Amino acid sequence: MGFVSQVVRDSESYARNRADMLALIDEMRALEARPVALSEQRRERMEARGQITPRDRLAHLLDPGMPFLQIHGLAGYCVDHKDPEKSVPGASLIIGIGFVSGVRCMIIVDDAGIKAGSMVEMSGAAFLSAQDMALKQNLPFVHLVESAGANLMEYKVEFWANGGKLFRNLARHSAAGLPNVAVLHGPSTAGGAYMPGLADYVVGVKKNGMAALAGAALTHAATGEKANDRDLGGSEMHATTSGLVEYLAEDDAHGVAMARDVMARLDWNKSLPQRREKDVQPPIYDPEEIAGVVPVDYRQPYDVREVVARIVDGSEFEDFKPGFGPATVCLQAAINGISVGILGNNGPLDPAGANKATQFIQLCGQADMPLIFLNNITGFMVGTQSEQGGMIKHGAKMIQAVTSVDVPKITLYIGASFGAGNYGMCGYAYDPDFLFAWPNAATGVMGGEQAAGTMEMVARAGMKRKGIEPDEDKLKMQTAMITQHFTKQEGAFYTSGRCIDHGVIDPRDTRRVLGFCLETCIEARVRKVKPTSYGVHRF
Repeated sequence: MGFVSQVVRDSESYARNRADMLALIDEMRALEARPVALSEQRRERMEARGQITPRDRLAHLLDPGMPFLQIHGLAGYCVDHKDPEKSVPGASLIIGIGFVSGVRCMIIVDDAGIKAGSMVEMSGAAFLSAQDMALKQNLPFVHLVESAGANLMEYKVEFWANGGKLFRNLARHSAAGLPNVAVLHGPSTAGGAYMPGLADYVVGVKKNGMAALAGAALTHAATGEKANDRDLGGSEMHATTSGLVEYLAEDDAHGVAMARDVMARLDWNKSLPQRREKDVQPPIYDPEEIAGVVPVDYRQPYDVREVVARIVDGSEFEDFKPGFGPATVCLQAAINGISVGILGNNGPLDPAGANKATQFIQLCGQADMPLIFLNNITGFMVGTQSEQGGMIKHGAKMIQAVTSVDVPKITLYIGASFGAGNYGMCGYAYDPDFLFAWPNAATGVMGGEQAAGTMEMVARAGMKRKGIEPDEDKLKMQTAMITQHFTKQEGAFYTSGRCIDHGVIDPRDTRRVLGFCLETCIEARVRKVKPTSYGVHRF
C-alpha cells in the first residue's frame, strides 16, 4: 500500500533532527579522512620509488563508474590509540567490495603509507571479517600487497595465534573454488609474505615488489648471512627462481592492470543467469529526508515506517498484522525490484510482537525472501504482565527463527540496539550477511543511565539488608562513573572501531547500500563454483 508521511519538513523538530544528524555525519567524514591524510604524507616518498599510493592503486583496479562498498573503514578507532582526537581508524587497510573487469570482488589494499602497511590489533579482525564475507558471498579475492607483517611494537601473543587464521582462510578460499589474486607492490615480510604465498595468482612488480620470510636485517641476525633484499625476495627472483610470481609487471599501474586481465580471463560471470530487468520506482519520499526524520536520541520515539518509506521502491509496503503487537513492525516491500521482508521497532519487543516477528521471519524463509532488520530496540518488555504472557518463551522462539532462517539477512543499527533486543533483531552474534550502523546508533547490554540506575538500586538494597545508611555522595559518584563507562562504549564510532559491525554509513545512503548488499547476496546464491578438497598449490 502507499504510505502517507506525517513528517512536516518545515517543523522545528525536523530542523533539529537534521542538524544533529548532519553533525554526526560530519564527524564520521572527519574520522574517515584521517587515514587518507596520514597515508598521503608518504606520497612524495612513494613516487620517488616509482610507486603509486595505495588509494591510487585501488582506483586503477576498480571499474570506472561502478559502486564500491567500503567495509570496516573505522576499524581500530580508539583501540590502537585511546585518545579519540588522535586515533587513526582503518587499521592500515582499505577493504571493500567492488567490480574488477566486471566481476564483483572482495578487495583488500594494504595501506603502506601508514606504518609500512603493518598489521595492528584490529587489522586481523577486519581482515578475517572480509575473508568470512568473501567466502559466504562467493566473492573472488584481490589483495594489493605491501605489508611489513605484524607490528612488533604492539605485539600480543593472541594476535599472533589468531593471525594464523588469515592464512588458513586463504587456503579455504582457494579450496572453495574462489580465485585469489595478489599484486606484490612492495616489501612484504614475515606474515606479509604468506599473502602472495597462498594466493592462486601472483603479480610481482619489478624493483619494488619483495616477499621474504625475513628481510636482510633479520636474516643476518638469525643466521649471520649477509644478503640483500632483492636476492632474498625480489619479484624478479620469484618470477625466475622460486616460482612464487606468475606475472612480472613493470610498475604498480602495470601490476594492477595485469590483475584486471587475470580476472577478465577467468570468465567468472559465465554461470550467472541473465537478470530480468524490472521497472524500479524510486521512493516517493526523498531519502535525503531521513536526516530530518530520525532523532539522534533513541529515547525520542518516531514511526519506523517513515524511514522505510524513504528506502523502498515507490514508498510502498504491505503492513503485516499491524494491529497485533503493534510496537513490532513487519513489512513486505521491494528495494531495486528485489522483494524483501523488513522488521522494525516502534517500541520494545513484547510477547505479541515477538510472536508476530517469528511468524513473519518463517514466512520470509518459506518464500526465500531476504530479511532486513532496522534496529531501534531497547530490549524485550519486562514486568509481571510481560513475564506471565510468556516473554521468555516467545522471545526465544524469535531468536530461534532469526538463527535458523536460511535467507540473506541484512541488519542496520538505526537507533538503539540493546540487550536481548539486539539478539532478536539479528545483531552481530547472529551472523547477518551485512551489518551497518548509522552514526547515531547506540549498542550494548543496556543504556548507560539504565545500567547506572540498576546498580544504584542493587547497592541500596544491599545496604538496607546490612542496616547501613546510604552515602548519597558515593552513590552519586558511582552512578556517574557507571553511566560514563557504558555510554563511552555504546557509540557507533567506538563499536565500529572494534569491528562489531561492517561499518558506519550515512543514513541518506541506506537505499543504495541495501541495494548493493542485496545484489551481492543474490549473486552469491545463484553462482556456481567448483570446490576442491585442497587449495591450488604452487610447484
